[in-house]
Amino acid sequence: MCLGIAGGQETLVGLAYERIGSGEPLVLLHGIGHRRQAWNAVLGRLTPHREVILVDLPGHGESPPFRANGRAADGQADGRSVREALIGEFIGFLDELGLDRPHLAGSSVGGRLALEAAERGRAASVTALAPAGFWANEAELAYARSVCKVMQLSGELARPLRPALARSTTGRALIYAAIVSKPSQVTPEQASGDFAAFLAASNAVNAILAAAVPFTGSIPAGVPVTIGWGTRDRLLRPRQGLLAKALLPQARLILLRGCGHIPVTDDPPLVANVLLRGSRRARRLEDRPKAGTALGRRRHFVPAVCRARNAVTWRHVVNTGTRPADRCWPGVRRLRCRPGQGAAALPRAV
Repeated sequence: MCLGIAGGQETLVGLAYERIGSGEPLVLLHGIGHRRQAWNAVLGRLTPHREVILVDLPGHGESPPFRANGRAADGQADGRSVREALIGEFIGFLDELGLDRPHLAGSSVGGRLALEAAERGRAASVTALAPAGFWANEAELAYARSVCKVMQLSGELARPLRPALARSTTGRALIYAAIVSKPSQVTPEQASGDFAAFLAASNAVNAILAAAVPFTGSIPAGVPVTIGWGTRDRLLRPRQGLLAKALLPQARLILLRGCGHIPVTDDPPLVANVLLRGSRRARRLEDRPKAGTALGRRRHFVPAVCRARNAVTWRHVVNTGTRPADRCWPGVRRLRCRPGQGAAALPRAV
């Protein structure tokens, strides 16, 4: 068991966490191999408006070792799958803190976990930044796994050089090459801590990557969903956001321009604004634009799944009617859905 910090008081809980600020509760979930301090850059902009709960995922940061697939690091048996273990630990964490339906936001695996919790009715809203589970094919998943493996191997080799790498701008660029587009904005202290945290979480990282499965759930109606994707994400390509939008049609899809896989590091003001907007209370149904009004009849383009041809295409929507269109999402090349293209028909980021 680890000690969490709640209102300045130490409390015995399963996962390490901090609770800061005032307002509606907003739980922030970091990505694979990271730690709760990943969100430090946006805290000053969030805490005046939200009670922010930062938590270390199982096997990460200061939380206990991750236990799944029959055995934990301490040798105890546990028959849960990796997915069941992660969501079970997180739901248990919410229960311990008395959080029934807080606002949830997460990055990468943290975003996927937020979506999983929302599917189970445990979220007032969800903001997911490049959530895992929306790869178009096995090649994209294999690529993400290989990048993480290379990061682990190079990190082990460079472990003795950690202090020097963290102090150098060039060194930080090497540390964050695959996940951050502006490594110069990372402080030496943050870089050193992230480096150590990533290597310490190797067992959890390997278990999660080995058991990765696509997200196929649905979010209950009335739960606002925001999906943000960095245009310079080199780990999970931005085109995966199209598939996420197609599978979660009620979600709002936002391009995070100039950001990599961890946008909170690249553009804290932008990410803070996305988190605050995403965690606002949903408007009442009677306050929303009605069909037939000028706003309600506004034309817009949304991605849709062409299941017969295994591709993502675009639909031109006016009220409840649809017709095909070749207009594309900003930052994505024009797409036409043709027979036989399969997954290759997915748009490519530019």
